[in-house]
Amino acid sequence: MPRKHGGSESLENLALACGRCNRHKGANIAGIDPASRQLTRLFNPRADGWSEHFAWDGPRIVGRTPIGRATIDVLVMNHPDALAVRQELIASGRLPAGP
Repeated sequence: MPRKHGGSESLENLALACGRCNRHKGANIAGIDPASRQLTRLFNPRADGWSEHFAWDGPRIVGRTPIGRATIDVLVMNHPDALAVRQELIASGRLPAGP
């Protein structure tokens, strides 16, 4: 929960994220699911299971649910730079192809 919405700076309220995702998330707690065009809460890494909401398609992260799709969209998780990094990690064997 962002401070703007009453969240604290305690470790229990923080989550690790890459700089790009963190900048895009900002104070957002919801986004628009591109498939349904409905306002949808974002993925909560403390309460939600990753594999329920996301899947891999090579270096691309695919949303399985409205929460996953809205989160991918808000955080711009498939930005070309992120895809290039993941592709390099796959090629070097540091990220399994289709983790």
